[in-house]
Parts: sequence; structure tokens; C-alpha cells
Amino acid sequence: SPGRASWTEVVPERPGVRLNFTDVHRGHVVLGQRSDGLQRLEVFDSASRELHVVAQPDSAYTAFPGSHPDYESGVMRFFYTSLTAPWQAVDYDMRTRARTIVKEQPVRGGYNRDDYVTERLWARGKDGVEVPISIVYRKGERSGASPLVLYGYGAYEQSNDPMFDPARLSLLDRGFAFAIAHVRGGGEMGREWYEDGRLLHKRNTFDDFIACAEHLVARGYTRPECLAIRGRSAGGLLVGAVLNARPDLFGCAVAQVPFVDALTTMLDDKLPLTVNEYDEWGNPAELDYYQYIESYSPYDNVHPADYPALLVTGGLNDPRVSYWEPAKWVAKLRTVNRGERPIILKTQMGAGHTGPSGRYESWREEAFVMAFVMSRFGIDV
Repeated sequence: SPGRASWTEVVPERPGVRLNFTDVHRGHVVLGQRSDGLQRLEVFDSASRELHVVAQPDSAYTAFPGSHPDYESGVMRFFYTSLTAPWQAVDYDMRTRARTIVKEQPVRGGYNRDDYVTERLWARGKDGVEVPISIVYRKGERSGASPLVLYGYGAYEQSNDPMFDPARLSLLDRGFAFAIAHVRGGGEMGREWYEDGRLLHKRNTFDDFIACAEHLVARGYTRPECLAIRGRSAGGLLVGAVLNARPDLFGCAVAQVPFVDALTTMLDDKLPLTVNEYDEWGNPAELDYYQYIESYSPYDNVHPADYPALLVTGGLNDPRVSYWEPAKWVAKLRTVNRGERPIILKTQMGAGHTGPSGRYESWREEAFVMAFVMSRFGIDV
């Protein structure tokens, strides 16, 4: 009988665990889940009724299942990466728990992952919530004076999971650390994590990011004058908001195609995406949302201060964040800035929201951003 009365509970619902995927093998069930801010894999043994987490070599990583055409094999294939591990296809024997790397993304230049350290940290937020941080740096390079790039996004329930990026090695090999602040508004810690970082709770995103920055300074990973922050699109809004709140906490910032004129954009329902965005930011035609968006919108909260060095990019053909948003934000910042550090606007005349197209153009854009950040900390590029 297919009715509910005939069902058997295999794995119960668990607080803090979000089930994303299941796959059935003979004698085993594979679960792809998210808990403690990480994508994890679990295997249920139907004979012993035991459930175990697939052990991984890094403390901060991303793992998700691949396709499994052989029902009888007892072997699961999954994909794995971390801040130090290039993308891998891994075969996992669900009986012996042995893992075999079948293929790994090649990295040029004699890369050795053992030369780098990745860690998982937790910062206490303004309201007591523990916010995860993923960080990577080269062995022997950690010090309170080391430059560090802190990345954040925190919107649309998008999870910024720790993944390998060969371009990042250029920073790490010059003494930088790189960290991701998994702030509320993203999906790293489940649906509630997202709900607590949108609409009338959006300020939690910014408070969490500041808490992560302060934690990294307090734990001796960097100093405020050596701390660079970076965000793109809604992450650019995050960068703009925290620069207004704590310009003293950062030495450098990069905001790419930033959504910084949030109030004006959300008031214009003739723009192509505004109405769809009401679910994320709210409709400012309603007074509560108007006042709340106005309270954090980066453009509306620019004030006289000594702002950090700032690189802002825009795309002339961007349909999501119109080019005039970063342009007017930069103009206002330059008017009130009390410091001497540069505020640079680079408008890409042939690019849209995701940056320039072409085989090499995205690499050139990344090189430009890295060169800006390195130059601010006196590193020869």
C-alpha cells in the first residue's frame, strides 16, 4: 500500500540539517545535506541502520554527489573542493569508507596544497548569533600585520561555499589571507539564516560582516589598516553599507557592480527587476520598508568621513544594477570624503552584470582588481 500508514522513517528530520538530495543504492542511501554552514554527504546503511558523515580532509569544504549509474557497486561518486583543494571527482566505497580521487583539476605552476592552511572560524554577531568564516593562507604567513581580503554576499539565499580558485594563489603567495564571511541573508545555515537577512532584517547581514572583520582582527589574522573587503552586486551593497558604518575598520574595499542606490531603484517599478525584488528587499511604497531601506542604502547614508581606498566597477550594459548607481555613489563619496585615499570608478563599456565576456577578459578584470588591492598595501605588482 502506498499510503502514509505504510511508510517507514529512515532518517528523521533534524534541527539545523537541510536535506537537499537523496540517491538510493543497493544496501545504502546517500544524503546530500547542509549543516553548520557546509555541504556534507551522509550514507545510511540499510542493514545496520547506521548513518555516517563522509569524512573530508579539510575543515571548510564543499562536497556534493554526482551521478551513480551502477546501483549494485556500493561505490558513490561525489565532487569535492575546498579553499586549498582543486576540484576533485572522488569515488567513495560505502562499505569500507575508502575514498579514491579519480580526477583532479590541474593547477599550473607547481601548486602544492600542503603549503597552505584552511580554517573554519566562528564570530559572535551583534545579537549573539555565531557566524561562520572560512579562511585560507600560506603556511608561515599568518601574522597580525598580514593583509587579508574578506569577501561577503549575504542575499537571495545564495550560499558562498568554500571553493578553490587558482587566481587566488596570486594573493596567497604574496602573503595575503583570504576569508569568506558566511553572513545572514545567504543560505549557508538554512532557510532561517536567509530569512534573518532579508526584508526588515537586512541589517543583520551588515552587522554579521562587521563582527567577522572584528573577529579576524581580534584573533590576530590582520589589522584594520591591512584589511580589504570585497563584494559583488548585492555583496557590493554590503560593502557600501559597512563602509558607511565602520570606515575605520577597513584599509581598502572593492565593490563590483554594486547595488548601492537601493532606495531609488526599488521605488522605480518601471525598471525591469524592481517588482521581482520586492521579496528580497521589500516594497518602499510601504512606509516601513521605505524607512528601513533608507536606513542602510549605501548612497543615502554616505557621510563626511575618512573612507578607505575604494575601487568600484560598473557595466554600461548591466540590466540588473544600472551603471549610474556606482557612478553617482562614487561622485557623492568623492564630495564628502575627508581623507586622501583614492576612490576609483571603472565603467566597463562592453560589459553587463557578470563582467566582460571573452576567453581572457574575466582574467584581466580579476588581475586589475588584485593589482589595486596589492598596490594599496605596498606590494609590488
